[in-house]
Amino acid sequence: MRLRRSVAFVAPASRWLWLLLLLVSTSLLPSPVAAKTRPGAALNSGYLAALAAADHFLQAWQSGDAENGMALLSSHAKEKVTTDALEEFFSNSSPSAYEIDRGKLLKGGRYEFPVVLVTDTLKNKHARRRFSSIVIVDTGRDDWAVDKLP
Repeated sequence: MRLRRSVAFVAPASRWLWLLLLLVSTSLLPSPVAAKTRPGAALNSGYLAALAAADHFLQAWQSGDAENGMALLSSHAKEKVTTDALEEFFSNSSPSAYEIDRGKLLKGGRYEFPVVLVTDTLKNKHARRRFSSIVIVDTGRDDWAVDKLP
């Protein structure tokens, strides 16, 4: 009977050891999420600053804040767009939302981010999605501005 008791005590211990080895070995493998994530644009300070500028501009669009939105435009963008077009762009009487996708470096100091502008049309009770992109440029001294409106 002692032999059976010792086997009974050894078997659970070996199961725990097997389970521990299994857990340790699986934790050393790369996760499926990490394997699917591609490097894409390097997350440097320029990329993050450009993304923040795009987000601030689209927040101004979402809230209908033309004054703060226009302050984020580069001089090149201000020359290309009319005042009426800007006022129409920022006039949001209906609920709105936006999506920003992964950006890419166009050339030194310029990033392009794909965006989706979503507005709720009150007549149809359906959301309208407009696909576009926004270009952000480094204007110097680590100051970023919108160079192309969505």
